[in-house]
Amino acid sequence: MIERIHDIIRANGSFLITSHERLDGDALGSELALCEMLANLGKKAVVYNQDRTPGHYRFLPGSGAILNRLPDTGNFDAAFVLDCSELERVGMEAGRIRQIKTMVNIDHHVSNGGFCEVSLIDPRASSTGELIFRVMAAADIPLTQGIATNLYAAILTDTGGFRYGNTTPESFAAAGRLLESGASPQWISENVYENNPVVKIRLLSRVLETLSFDCDGRVGSMVVSRESLEKTGALPEHTDGFVDMPRTVQGVEVSILFSELPDGRFKVSMRSKGSFNVERIARAFGGGGHLNAAACRVKGDISSVRRLVLAEIEAVR
Repeated sequence: MIERIHDIIRANGSFLITSHERLDGDALGSELALCEMLANLGKKAVVYNQDRTPGHYRFLPGSGAILNRLPDTGNFDAAFVLDCSELERVGMEAGRIRQIKTMVNIDHHVSNGGFCEVSLIDPRASSTGELIFRVMAAADIPLTQGIATNLYAAILTDTGGFRYGNTTPESFAAAGRLLESGASPQWISENVYENNPVVKIRLLSRVLETLSFDCDGRVGSMVVSRESLEKTGALPEHTDGFVDMPRTVQGVEVSILFSELPDGRFKVSMRSKGSFNVERIARAFGGGGHLNAAACRVKGDISSVRRLVLAEIEAVR
């Protein structure tokens, strides 16, 4: 499949690159690395995302050129859809993007059913960034400092700083190559993890007040309400990393962040320890993800949503 992707790159001149709503480090790092790679090959490449780039990722090389309004899709020969298990995850412009003649999906979610004819999907990969690294390595494409920085950020964030179970020898091997090519682990980590705006900490102080434990202490959860966002002046992007906090408590196997959405639903983000499969929980509500990290959206008030999710967790014990 990697060779087929190389053939598509060689045969075409203009590319759209996009990823999912609620951007994370893997989505952005993968997009920006691929964009620079294509530009260095003499191709025209544009990155489009429905959502704006979160503040703590704006240090990534090339992030200032990302578009938040989709150009005329007729200007593109092919599209790369990255880190998405289904096209709808790119947001409201999925229908227009679908009109592009050639589409390539590169992803590592186990819930990906293969919505593109050309799909590089490997759930064993730590991140989409690691798959982009493979694509480049297979063609011996030079790793510039900008590409190395973006790919290192992608792998770093999706492995939780190389702490999660998706961290593999291949992840470390790729990271080593990226360091050799100019990525600075300290500078990248400081920007990602040690650059929080005050408003995020104020939001966190309110959200921590909602911390609760269920299922004999095995499940810890917190709630981000629309009221908390409004009163602190925070944005949804400022909840990044909150879902991991209950998981740090002794005895907690599953950590949940319930985030209230404007449309009457809650985004349910889940993380787990060991072999507890939260992807199965998310899938029951139409979502997906990975064994230890998954998400879905559930309609209802917080009491009913919490009850439904906890009941599903109890059912798969």
